[in-house]
Amino acid sequence: MLIPHDTRIALDTVVDLMNTAAEGERGDVLVDLAGLGAFVRQHDISDVGELGDADLAAVREVRSRFAAVFTAPDSRVAAALINQLVAAAGTTPQLTDHDGYDWHVHYFAPGASVADHLAADCGMALAFIVVNGEQERLRRCEAPDCGRAFVDLSRNRSRRYCDSRTCGNRLHVAAYRARRKEAAG
Repeated sequence: MLIPHDTRIALDTVVDLMNTAAEGERGDVLVDLAGLGAFVRQHDISDVGELGDADLAAVREVRSRFAAVFTAPDSRVAAALINQLVAAAGTTPQLTDHDGYDWHVHYFAPGASVADHLAADCGMALAFIVVNGEQERLRRCEAPDCGRAFVDLSRNRSRRYCDSRTCGNRLHVAAYRARRKEAAG
């Protein structure tokens, strides 16, 4: 599946946004404006004014709506959720080549809030996945103590863990040790 650069960046952003939520022993990263500001800077989200408490609440709501897309039982439900997100953001597609990036499309209206920015751009990236019949690529890590979101971009759609070096390796080592212990009696 060929994914345009700007869509890939938006997919990475939506995954990172979802992974700011509390999961297991991991606390919520977006508990205050400092956390939201750090997220905005880390992802180079452009055209964002001064952030306030309303922005924090709205981004947390968008985050939960993205999580619903990842757990949607089928493409029809996922499409309806994405349509609601994108429509609420008041999309205004426009070509831009800012900050050293080549031409790409922004779907948010100029001066949009950070929540609308995320809902529009990331929502359209998720729409790209659904339109291409690839919704099953929107996944949660199968490690019992993880649950982080990721987009499986492997050729054969076989990725099971958010990171094979941490979650995947940890589970493989645990299974190996269990087999050795069982063999030793």
